[in-house]
Amino acid sequence: MSPQFDMRRRGLIGVGALGGLVLAAPALADWRRQAEPKKAARNRAPINAPEDLMREHGVLERILLIYEVGGRRLGHGEDIDPDLFTQAAQTLRDFIHDYHEKSEEEEVFPRFKKAGQAVTLVDVLVAQHAAGRKLTETVIKLAPTTRNSSDQKKLLADAMQATITLYRPHVAREDTDIFPALHSLLTPGEFEELGETLEKKEGAKFGADGFEKAVKVVAGIEKKLGTDDIGQYTPKT
Repeated sequence: MSPQFDMRRRGLIGVGALGGLVLAAPALADWRRQAEPKKAARNRAPINAPEDLMREHGVLERILLIYEVGGRRLGHGEDIDPDLFTQAAQTLRDFIHDYHEKSEEEEVFPRFKKAGQAVTLVDVLVAQHAAGRKLTETVIKLAPTTRNSSDQKKLLADAMQATITLYRPHVAREDTDIFPALHSLLTPGEFEELGETLEKKEGAKFGADGFEKAVKVVAGIEKKLGTDDIGQYTPKT
């Protein structure tokens, strides 16, 4: 083989390889576009049932803080936009009563009843759910009237304080005695399925990012009320 022929042959091979890369580039880019979301989905850690329920309790706790600070300021005669209390109570109704507690009553508590575990506690928790709903409706009814008289302010503050008194031990008991017990109460498959069921319920009721939406609403109320900076609760030493 002559040196000239060999050089021409190598050139043709190089051109062919380059052409193959050029032709393959769009397909490679398309594959990457399709693969990247799948990779991202794999990297996104799923939320298990106890974590999901406990973070929803975080929303409830932040509403209770709004009630606590707002009720105290009302008691000192401060004029507060009543719409802040209405929004807080409506979020409590929509996200906690109508979704979170309903999920507990439909998907969590029956499993304890079936297993014969914590039956008395579950009965108390269900009764407290009903009491909480009544208190929330009272807050929603009273909030718009607080600028009418000091008596209405006191009634609202009392209803919010009753809500705090009810839910602080309620949340603590669920977080320590109910949710952690799901690990031992369910098989690994049932445990995973419960988490998926709760996520589907949230999506069906609120669409995508239901938890994030609730947090955003609460954060907006906190900012207007002045409870958004948690540094203010650090003891001065």
